[in-house]
Amino acid sequence: MLDAMMMERVVEMVGGGSQRMAQAPEFAEERRARILDIVNARGRVKVTELAEQLRVTQPTIRKDIAVLDQERKLRRTHGGALAAGKPAYEIQVETRRSANAEGKQRIAQACMALLGHNDSIFLDAGTTALAIAEEIATEAATGSPRFGRHLNVLTNSVPVARVLADLGGVHCTVVGGQYRPIADSYVGPLALQSARQFTVNLAFIGVTGISGELFSVADLGEADLKRAIIAQAHRVVVPMDHTKMGLTDFVGVCRLSDVHTVVSDEREDHFAQLCRTHDVDLVIAPPAS
Repeated sequence: MLDAMMMERVVEMVGGGSQRMAQAPEFAEERRARILDIVNARGRVKVTELAEQLRVTQPTIRKDIAVLDQERKLRRTHGGALAAGKPAYEIQVETRRSANAEGKQRIAQACMALLGHNDSIFLDAGTTALAIAEEIATEAATGSPRFGRHLNVLTNSVPVARVLADLGGVHCTVVGGQYRPIADSYVGPLALQSARQFTVNLAFIGVTGISGELFSVADLGEADLKRAIIAQAHRVVVPMDHTKMGLTDFVGVCRLSDVHTVVSDEREDHFAQLCRTHDVDLVIAPPAS
């Protein structure tokens, strides 16, 4: 009698356990569906944000993201996830200026510390390069800029040229060529031919993403010009805010090992380790005062 009761209890426990085990995958599927909803609504989300919102551990979120990435429902990035299935397109330069404007300004201010007296630099058509140009203009207006009495600037960006026009001590040369309205810049064979005539000490090369060790941008013409400048520069600096981490755009520009310094607004541990591996200086811009 006792043995029969014990056996019945064991069967009940096993049955209950099986029932609970059967419910677990359903819970995981429900959580992953919520993750998808959040990522698709925001476009990009960090693991820490998802863990806090869904009240689960970060390792659990990472596993869920890995599963959803394998199912091609989203794109896994360093420290988060990116919505998948959206058409690739380039955004107008004026629209891009407002994206993480505070972070770009901090990066631009940190980049100013890299300029030497009577330096020569290249500023591309990126919005962070434009922020650097605005910092140069601000310092030039003080009458005692840290770059000294003379600064040569080479650029393919019309907005950068406008900002630097008629500044005392700043000589701006514009690389001409095929005009790109969406970026308000010049690219193409003539731009490449012109760029190859110059050598600069510092080249500030903007990108729209880095995945693994590859920097990328949205346009082939811009990528070609950036590569030409990299070949002519003594030192290559990539000013890149944290939203570009883990993203891949249409055209590869160069690898992490091809640059000397990366300036960003936030530290990401995996990327910091990659920089150490390739002997690349990583500068994190200080918080706004």
